[in-house]
Amino acid sequence: MAQQKASTDSSFKPSGKLWGYTFGDYYYKAHSDPLNRGGGNQYTGIEKGRNAFQLRRVYLGYTYDIAPNFTAEVPRAAEDNVTKSTGVTTGDLLGDNKLSFYIKLANLRWKNIWKGTDLVVGQLATPAFPLLIEPIWGYRAVERTVADMRRTPSFDLGAALQGKFDSKANFGYNLMVGNGNGARPENDKFKWFYGDVFAKFLDKRFVIDLYADYEGLNQTATWHHARNMVKGFIAYTTPVFTVGVEAFVNHGRQDVVGINAVKRDTTSANAKAVSAYARGSLKKDKLGWFARMDRYNPDVNYNSNAYTSYKGLTGAYEPNNKELFFTAGIDFTPVKNVHFIPNVWYNRYTSNQNSLTGSAYRDHDLVYRLTFYYVYR
Repeated sequence: MAQQKASTDSSFKPSGKLWGYTFGDYYYKAHSDPLNRGGGNQYTGIEKGRNAFQLRRVYLGYTYDIAPNFTAEVPRAAEDNVTKSTGVTTGDLLGDNKLSFYIKLANLRWKNIWKGTDLVVGQLATPAFPLLIEPIWGYRAVERTVADMRRTPSFDLGAALQGKFDSKANFGYNLMVGNGNGARPENDKFKWFYGDVFAKFLDKRFVIDLYADYEGLNQTATWHHARNMVKGFIAYTTPVFTVGVEAFVNHGRQDVVGINAVKRDTTSANAKAVSAYARGSLKKDKLGWFARMDRYNPDVNYNSNAYTSYKGLTGAYEPNNKELFFTAGIDFTPVKNVHFIPNVWYNRYTSNQNSLTGSAYRDHDLVYRLTFYYVYR
């Protein structure tokens, strides 16, 4: 009855707003890994010395309040992308290599379907990191979060319940089921299941988030291929200073093939990662700083004595190289919603294979960038 009364409230007038943002860089590739490791990272395969201006994301969205308890959104995006099967960054390009928009989100939100809970259907942000963790990190314009770098979906086509346990939104949950294929149509019978719970303390300054997901990939009488992630996040955030740590374990069931001469064995892999960062203000609303370091091991079960190498069956989880990622920079904001961010981008690769030595065993990609980021709304 309350929802019917709200939907017929004569004081309500449907309305909408146009919004968006853009970020990109001028970059210089100062050093290149000779083996082109890194899978889907944006600088794999780019030779030393290349420099260019690039747009990495352009958003243009429209949000419309249909009724007091119904809202729709349709953002379009042009951005760097990744081929799911290979992990190779390709971009959203037309046949003539021009950057093109695609439908990033298209969903309907039914607010308070029951007290404190919204139902969202369509193409929407997942609970993996976009709703809480990415805003606290605050520098998506510089780099994805550690789970996003491994291509855990930031958006998916499905349905979600987004709820709060209290009136101040200090405690809540997000549950979702989706195709697991982003903006592309479903191509198998399996679904991706997402869920997280969060808690905020000390006037929302101290944040804890626990997340898990599961996706079946293939299942036959002899091969059960699946993956599931368990992830934790903790942060302390204020307008002056923020520090955060995010860590995950991703279990790939029957997800790698161990290779030794003619021997081929399908085995499971446990990938682990931890990301720690800090950011702060040097001059309020004008000048800030940030620094972040990630450690990533694609398979803690790697056995270089039993196998000479491994082949991964999931593109973003290439199993033969550990990674150490680092970024840091300064954020200059001449006016509200306009940012110029000089930063350094570094990713080191360390081989798990005993047969590799010298630069093949350990090398890195190093990029110097001037990132620009602006918001229009």
